[in-house]
Amino acid sequence: MKIEIKRVYDGHDGSDGCRVLVDRLWPRGVKKQEAEVDIWAKEIAPSDGLRREFHELGPDSFDEFRDHYREELASCDDELKKLLGDAAEIAGDPEGPVTLLFASKDVKHNNAVVLAEVLRSIDG
Repeated sequence: MKIEIKRVYDGHDGSDGCRVLVDRLWPRGVKKQEAEVDIWAKEIAPSDGLRREFHELGPDSFDEFRDHYREELASCDDELKKLLGDAAEIAGDPEGPVTLLFASKDVKHNNAVVLAEVLRSIDG
């Protein structure tokens, strides 16, 4: 499955396929009707504690954040597989595309990067 990531603030693109918001909190300043989010997967977003810790420590702690988030995701196997199935159904194609949306300003150090890695490993 083709899994991409992008900031929710960048808007909808015709190549996005199924759009999945992967943050626990709704992004500031984004109206739900304008976000064009197909799935809000807040149940597999990082826990509040992990999210806050990473926010406080910043990008230098990304490797540690990645490890801890992967540990959290290890107990979400059913939810991850369901997300892949639902996203493929919405995209109308088992190959996607699926776009994971996040609010962070840092496009290299965020939960969507980690989640995309995990989903790609499950899918293929």
